[in-house]
Amino acid sequence: MAGIGYELRRLLRKDTLIGALEAYGYAGVIGSGPWVLSILGILAIGILSAPVVGAAVEVTQFQVSVTYLIATSLIFAGLIQLAFTRYVSDRLFEKKDDVVLPAYNGVLLLTMAASGALGIALLFVLFPGFSIAYRILMLACFVLLSAIWVTTIFLSGLKLYQSIVVLFAAGYAVTVTVALLLRGYGLEGLLLGFLVGHFIIFVGMWLLTAYRYAPPRAIAFDFLRRDLAYPSLMVVGLLYNTAVWADKFMFWFFPPTSDAIIGPLRASLIYDLPVFLAYLSIIPGMAVFLVRVETDFVDYYERFYDGVRGGSSLRFIEDMRDEMVHSVRNGLGEIAKIQTLAVLATFAAGPALLDLLGISALYLPLFYVQTVGASLQVLVLALLNILLYLDQRRIILLLCATFLVLNIALTALSLWLGAAFYGYGYCLAVLLTLGLGLYLLDWKLGRLEYETFMLQ
Repeated sequence: MAGIGYELRRLLRKDTLIGALEAYGYAGVIGSGPWVLSILGILAIGILSAPVVGAAVEVTQFQVSVTYLIATSLIFAGLIQLAFTRYVSDRLFEKKDDVVLPAYNGVLLLTMAASGALGIALLFVLFPGFSIAYRILMLACFVLLSAIWVTTIFLSGLKLYQSIVVLFAAGYAVTVTVALLLRGYGLEGLLLGFLVGHFIIFVGMWLLTAYRYAPPRAIAFDFLRRDLAYPSLMVVGLLYNTAVWADKFMFWFFPPTSDAIIGPLRASLIYDLPVFLAYLSIIPGMAVFLVRVETDFVDYYERFYDGVRGGSSLRFIEDMRDEMVHSVRNGLGEIAKIQTLAVLATFAAGPALLDLLGISALYLPLFYVQTVGASLQVLVLALLNILLYLDQRRIILLLCATFLVLNIALTALSLWLGAAFYGYGYCLAVLLTLGLGLYLLDWKLGRLEYETFMLQ
């Protein structure tokens, strides 16, 4: 453990209300900062560019193009994110720090080459009548975003959360500034601003890694070796990111709930705005999740496995297991309580919030359902992280596959049933996945010391 865990413990050791507020505020910024900055940056570009670009349709085209870029690049990068982070973690545990940067350079080269090939195949086939400038900018953004997502989870695995937030803040400040300076050039100008800002983020991340790890060689592909690779984690990353976006894509491409925006890209005004607002409500839950996982749980987790490796008494190991279980239950309970309060506050503020944004009150039921679903997703995320710590890859794979299948099936059912049921498919899919995850986690924790020793 390094970075955020130590900082959160330092703040909590003050044992004061101010210290606790500082810890949770710090965790909220660290846990939610990058995606909040991303959303606000894109919205700011749209709002400030609308009077100058000349046609509101170009602003909408920019925002929809960027949304698709983010969604597809996250799904694509999911193939390598977790597997590569696990590879790096194993090498750091073996004290082989010198292999980190060469492997990182290798995975970047592979990611950018593969995303470039995929991007060319898609953009030049699906957008045959569009300008070369638009297609090249979309391709460059897709490649850059794929590299950023791989780097972000890599740096998160190294606990460099503060650096990630600072880089995203700087990058999106540049994104907004350059996009506004170039907004006179229409859609291409806005995309170029988006590209420049993300290039700043990527370069900053690469320099941060290069500064920390001085390599004897520039590039390596050892992470592709069969004995060092983790195919199950590759599938997990792909399934989870696809599951998160599945209901959005279904609403985008279901004609009664969407409109054509640019080329083959569609958007759903009915679905997108409530989803965006609902995800803002999970910031408190993300803060609690980060505090509880990175302090109490990780503390007992390390003591448990240090005791196993160091030959501690069975009584000590069992005590640490019990404390770890207790911290998991308390942590999940706290997340549930905080998110319940956040949901109630969102419900109370919902009508005024929609009125402030000029959104019809007809969206309120969907907004409420999506808020509950997003809150449940925080608990699912916490479960998956705990299971990742425990290296329960089969269970994680099962949960991600369950989430994907349920989200597709239940969202399709909600689309068939009609507008009154929109959003319930996603919400119910998350709820059922959470229930299965809680059952499997409880079962695994009950067998933890037995499996830890028997699998050696």
